[in-house]
Amino acid sequence: MSTTTFLDLALADHFVPAEPEHQRLVLTNDSDPREADLSGITVIELQFPKFNDGRAFSQAFLLRRRLGFTGTIRATGDVLLDQLLQMQRSGFTQAVLRADQNLAHGQALLTHFPAFYQGDAVHTAPHFVASVVTHA
Repeated sequence: MSTTTFLDLALADHFVPAEPEHQRLVLTNDSDPREADLSGITVIELQFPKFNDGRAFSQAFLLRRRLGFTGTIRATGDVLLDQLLQMQRSGFTQAVLRADQNLAHGQALLTHFPAFYQGDAVHTAPHFVASVVTHA
C-alpha cells in the first residue's frame, strides 16, 4: 500500500534555513527547473507568490519525476493549509506556512488520509498495483 510521504512544516515567522546558502537554490515560479544547475544542491525552494498560483506544484513534480531530484523541496511564500496534501503528493518535503496558519492543524491534515488510490510524484504506482504486490 502506498502511504503518504512526510512533509515537514514550519511557520514563516519562526523559520530559519539550516543548510548552507551554496547548497540551496531558490526558483521563482516562472523559472524552468530543467534549465537550473542542480549539482551540489541539496535544497530547492519553490515560491508561491499568491495562494492561487500553483506553478510550483508543477515545478516540484518535474524535479522529482523527470529530473530525479532527491533532496529537499521547500515551499515558501503564500503557503496555506489547503495546499498541504497536494504539496506532499507533488514531491515537496518541507512547507513554510504563512505566519497566520495553524501548525498543529496542518500536521493533523497530513495524517488524515493514510494512502491514495492514484500514484503521485514519490509513490508512482497506483494503490491497486501496490495491493496486488503485498497480497501476492
